[in-house]
Amino acid sequence: MPKSFNFSEAPGHQIRRAHQLSIALFMEETAGFDVTPVQFAILNALMDDPGEDQITLAGRVAFDAATSGSVIGRLEAKGWVRREADPADRRRKLLWVTPEGERVALEMKRAVSTVQSRLLEPLKKAEREQLGFLLGKLIAGHEDMA
Repeated sequence: MPKSFNFSEAPGHQIRRAHQLSIALFMEETAGFDVTPVQFAILNALMDDPGEDQITLAGRVAFDAATSGSVIGRLEAKGWVRREADPADRRRKLLWVTPEGERVALEMKRAVSTVQSRLLEPLKKAEREQLGFLLGKLIAGHEDMA
């Protein structure tokens, strides 16, 4: 029996490696935008639900609520997001994508679509669908941890 753990075949390690590949492709395809995948997700989520509060938004993009404030702050500094206190509860922050933020997010869509295609390129169509199904099932099975 080997002394070390065979991490190269461990699902957690493989998921981490796939994530690294995904991030590398994202950064390559979106290099001209100076944006992270989480920032892109936030912009898109706010385009779908303008005026959403910061905590709900963090949950929608599956990002730590405590850290999301700094990410949103960077988007705000770029002029891509507007943050205001909720008039009914000043502690609650509501968010909107600015016209500039929406323009940039829409420009990035093609690059992000290319990322997805490049990431899945080694797989056949049926394998892509199966991977999507299995990842969705894996995530749904652990939603209580989120």
